[in-house]
This record gives sequence, structure tokens and C-alpha cells, in this order.
Amino acid sequence: MTLNAIVTILTIVVVLALLVRGRLGTDSILVGALGFLIVTGVVPAHEGLSGFANEGMLTVAALYVVAAGLRQTGAMTRVAGSLLGRKPDVRVALTRMVVPVALGSAVLNNTPIVAAMLPAVVDWSRRFKVPASKLLMPLSFATILGGTLTVIGTSTNLVVSGLVERNLGTVEGLHRIGIFDISGVGLGVAVAGMVMLVLLGPLLIPDRSPAVSLHDDPREYTTELLVGEGSPMAGRTVEEAGLRNLSGGFLMEIDRGETVLPIVEPTTRLQVGDRLVFVGPREAVLDLTRLPGLQAAPDQRFRLTSPDGERCLVEAVVAPGNPLRGKAIRDGRFRERFNAVVVAVARDGRRIGGRLGDVELEAGDVLLLEAHPSWTEAQQGGRDFYLTSEVADSSAFRPAKAGVAAVIMVGMVLAAATELTSMFHASIVAAFAMVWFGACSPTDARKSIDVSTLVAIAASFGIGESIRVSGTDRLLAEALVAAGASNPMLALAAMYVGTMILTEMITNNAAAALMFPFGLSLAEQLGVSPMPFCVGVMFAASASFSTPIGYQTNLMVYGPGGYRFADYFRLGIPLQLVAGVVAWALIPFFFPF
Repeated sequence: MTLNAIVTILTIVVVLALLVRGRLGTDSILVGALGFLIVTGVVPAHEGLSGFANEGMLTVAALYVVAAGLRQTGAMTRVAGSLLGRKPDVRVALTRMVVPVALGSAVLNNTPIVAAMLPAVVDWSRRFKVPASKLLMPLSFATILGGTLTVIGTSTNLVVSGLVERNLGTVEGLHRIGIFDISGVGLGVAVAGMVMLVLLGPLLIPDRSPAVSLHDDPREYTTELLVGEGSPMAGRTVEEAGLRNLSGGFLMEIDRGETVLPIVEPTTRLQVGDRLVFVGPREAVLDLTRLPGLQAAPDQRFRLTSPDGERCLVEAVVAPGNPLRGKAIRDGRFRERFNAVVVAVARDGRRIGGRLGDVELEAGDVLLLEAHPSWTEAQQGGRDFYLTSEVADSSAFRPAKAGVAAVIMVGMVLAAATELTSMFHASIVAAFAMVWFGACSPTDARKSIDVSTLVAIAASFGIGESIRVSGTDRLLAEALVAAGASNPMLALAAMYVGTMILTEMITNNAAAALMFPFGLSLAEQLGVSPMPFCVGVMFAASASFSTPIGYQTNLMVYGPGGYRFADYFRLGIPLQLVAGVVAWALIPFFFPF
């Protein structure tokens, strides 16, 4: 064992210990480790830093923009709402999510599926007060499981299939792997894995919802909306219209002509012209502004004339010197004076009765305004408001662009799936198209990119390079394969375990490429068919469940889910064991020795 291999192994041990401890950010730990390996000469700088120009990392960056376009148009929110349902039951939601996601992943690339579903799942979780951590890890795992159903389900399968093609005619017993040849094994692995996700996921995945979030707002806002002509909510009950789960808010009363309904039952049927008075935190108000079928009361002049993408929600406190203090919102001509409209009002934690336009402003009132993103900056130093701030992720939805966003998404996936172009090129074009055609503004596109996740992915690629350059990967592979070289089933098990460990340390494709020749060598030594070992490498290289850095979709959900590194051990290790046992038992049945 060389000195570089020893340094690499010790560095990985320290990295894993720090990641499990969870005191530092994942990106900080990985960048620090990569810097150490470069400084000590274990990996050349140009190879260690190559991850920052890696197509996989840049693909994830582009997919964040694609996902932002889908989210800002409301396209994926509707899809996720239909998939997850309207009941805050984790197991029901998981069942409804993992099956279609896995089936989609059988023919589509895993990464765009997670990128598209992630923000919509987070929105659903917030709305129904279900911890996002209970859903996001299973979302990533479901795409990985679904990728094992067909040869085109994941790039790892394609890598192994390509290696088989390259060795046809030179290695006895090899034959082409058809698109559905692995489906028998994949179906067993996927079904067993999905059952685990639904039954054990809620028990093993911790609730990582923060006790106090920076986005939590203890204030109760009052807002008013109208069921207009042609609204899809007209004729539906309150529950059917989706007005029962509003991120902590509730429908306080309905003004129907001269009648006021102060007690609103879930079975109350909505009518055209109903004025709905809601009370709740700003998250509930944000949900309401994005619900199709509700509009501002005409006398409230709720909407600005600027395009949807050029508006956001802003919080502002009424200052004592504000000229509208003591006047009703409607009478003060708020929009003409300040180029913003009042969406909701909060006052000292008290509920404000009556119509929003009739509320007389007082000093200290907290207003939720719809305004241009530059409004906050324009008010700096003024005497009308203080403590102004833009509400995060509050840009208005662009439902008119939902069809455009969906076409771009489908076009990207089809272009990559049919190998018309690479996933990298398809995602870059799709990201630019989302901005160019107005599904996502340039500002929202920039904000959507999670830089810390991209840095962590790039650094993990660099550490993987150090494992390869130092020869650590080959040492590990040789030791594990040698342990089972006397019996075909033991050899297959050793081969699977070795590949599985490597795929958590380096990229899954690199692990598959490294272990493939060892599989051919084992088959030759034992005098058996090499096909079980080729398929074993294919499944083991995809079994990346126990760490967030083993597969890029795991790392994509790491931050939004609020996970700690060790959280992946809880569900990932049992899932890897079950998937491994099922694959190990089924592979010889479909691909005999």
C-alpha cells in the first residue's frame, strides 16, 4: 500500500467522522478534504478541481433552473398535489409518490425527476404540515430503485451495457443486454425497496423540521379574496376547493351579499361573488395568492398592472409618519401613492374584522404588500415604512406559462432519453429556454441554484479522483473480490459488496467501470458465465442509499430535507441490504451461471 493510498484512506475516515457528527456543513468538509489532498500531493490540482467543471455538477445547476421554471408556473405543484393527495398522511403520500416516480425513472433520467418534484413536494409538505424530511429521501431513493427496471433507467446501466457490447466476441458467454432483460431482477428489487420506503421510511427517517424556522411568522394576517365569475371553485365545497389546508391559515368568514357566514363548515358550498376572509401566517397568504379561482375584490384593487414575474410579496411596518395612518386602505389610494397593493394586514397578534379595504391603518401595523422586487430598496431611508423585507420565494406564479414549461421539460427528457443529445446539453438548453420564454425570470433562476450543493458535488468528484489516482479503489476491489473467489454465489456476493462500497466513495459510473473487469476475471477463474457478474455490477453500482454524497439526487434533497449525514444510514443501510439480498437471489435465476 502506497503512502498516497494511506493518506487517502485516513482522509476519508476523518471526512466520514465529521459528516456523521454534523457540526460543519457538508460542502465545507468536502472542500476542506479536497484541499488537503491537493496540498499533500495525493491528487494533482487539475484533476482534483476537475469536479468544478464536471458535466454532472453543471447538469444539476441547469436542472435547478428548469425546476424553478416548473415551480414558478405552478406546473409541478399541480402534478405533485395530484400525486400526493389532500390528506396529511405520510404513508399514503409515500405510496402515491414512490410508485409513479419509480415507473417514470425506469425510462427517464433520475436527476430531472428529482429536480422537478423537489420544490413541489416541499410546498405540499409545508401546506399539510408534514415534515419534508419524511418525503424527500424516499423521493431520491424511489428514482434510484426505478432506474434498475430497464437498461435505459440510469446511466450506470448504460455504462455496463456498453462495456458488455465492447467485449462481445472476445469474452466467452457474453451476450447483449436488451432494454427489458434486467426487468425481472429490477422489479423484485424495486418492489422490495418501495415496500421498505412506505413501511419503514416514516419510522426510520427522523423529523428534521426545525423547532423555530427563520421563515416562521407568528403574526396572523387578515386577507380578503373573491370567488369571481367562471371560477372553478364556484359550486364546490370549502374542502373540495382545497381551502382547508393553508399552511396554518383558515377561512374565518364568508361575506355573501348582505349575509355573513361567521362559521364556515368544510361542507359549505361556495358561490360566485362570495368574499372570503382568511386569517393566518404569511405562508397561508402566499398559498392563497397562487390558488387558481380566487381574485381580489374589485374595490381592493389587489393586482398590480406589471407582469406576474415582476411582482413579489414584501413585508413592511407602517411608520408613525406614514400619511395614510388613520385612513382606510381603500380611501388612502395606497396603490397610486406607493405603487404597491395591500394583500394582508397583521396588528399586534389580533385578528382584524371586516373587509380589508375598510381597515384603518395604525402605526406598527405589518402589511403584506405585492410590489416590484425593487420596492424594498426604494423605501430604504424613507419615513413611510420601516423594517421592509422581501418574502423569500414569493414571486407570483405564471400559470399562463405552465404549458410552455411542461413542453420544455418533456422536450429535455425526450432529447436525453432518445440520445439525441446528452443530458448535460439538454438541461443547459432547457434552462435557457425557461428564462427566454418567460417561465422563470433571470432573478428567480439565479436564486434557484443551490451553490452549497453544487460545491459539495464538485468536491466529492475531486475526492473520488484522489481515490482513483492513489490506487485505493483497486486495492479495495481486489481484496473484496478475492474474498469470494472460490464459489460462484460467494463471488457474486463479494462482487456486489465491493461495487456497492465503491459507489458510495466514487461515482457510480466509475465504480461500475472499475469492477466490470474484475467480474470477467472471476467468471473466467470459476469457469462460469460472466453475465451474472455483469448484471451484479449494474445493480450494485446503482445501490447508493447510505450516504448523501454517493449519488447526486441524494445530495440534492440533503439541504431541503434538513438531513444530517447519519440520517442516510438509518434507512439507507437496511435498504441496501434488502436490495442486495433480493438482487443476489434473483440474478442467478434470470442469468444462470
